[in-house]
Amino acid sequence: MQAVGGTTLNADEPATVKPRFAPRAVAVLAATAVIAVAVDQWVKHLSTENLEPGEPVRILGGLVYLSLFRNGGAAFSLGSDYTWVFPLITLVVVGWIGWMASRLRSLPWAIALGLVLGGALGNLGDRLFRAPSFLHGHVVDMISVFGPNGQYFAIFNIADSCLSVGVVLAVLLELTGRQRDGSRVSVKKKSTEEKTA
Repeated sequence: MQAVGGTTLNADEPATVKPRFAPRAVAVLAATAVIAVAVDQWVKHLSTENLEPGEPVRILGGLVYLSLFRNGGAAFSLGSDYTWVFPLITLVVVGWIGWMASRLRSLPWAIALGLVLGGALGNLGDRLFRAPSFLHGHVVDMISVFGPNGQYFAIFNIADSCLSVGVVLAVLLELTGRQRDGSRVSVKKKSTEEKTA
C-alpha cells in the first residue's frame, strides 16, 4: 500500500508510539525528592541534637539564626488546632505529583516537582512520627532570617525551602511556556490563543 507521494505503508508494521513519560525525567524527579527528604531529615536531626529552644545561634553575621521550634501548624503556626488536616493535604499533593509524573518529559519540571514532593514528604514525616502523636506530630523548624525566634519572618526548615523553590520554579516554567511534556509554547502564541478561545 502506498501513500500519496509514493511512500510505502505496511499495515503489518507497528506504529511508533511515543511513551507518555520519559524514564529519565521521572528518575530525576524521584532523585530530587529523595535528596530533599534526606537533607531535611538530617538537618532536623542535627537541630534537635544540638539546639535548645529559646537559645538561638547567630550565623552569617546575623543574617540567619538557628532557632529550634516545634510547629504544630502551618506558617506562622496557623491551624495548630487542626494538625491532622496537613497530612491529608500532603497526600493529595503527592497523588497530584504522581499523576503529573505519568506525563512528564521535561527535566526542569522534574526538578520543580521533585522539590515540591521532597518538601511535602519531609514535613509529612514529622506529622506522622514526631511527638505528640501520630498525625498530630509537630514539625521541626530551625531557620530564622534577619532575627532570632522568627522575629521578622516565620521560622522554617529545609522542607519548606524545597517546597517554596519548587513552586516558584514551576510558576516560572509555566510563565515561560515550558510544558511538562518537554515542548515549549510561545508566550505570545499562548496569549493569542486564550483571547481567541
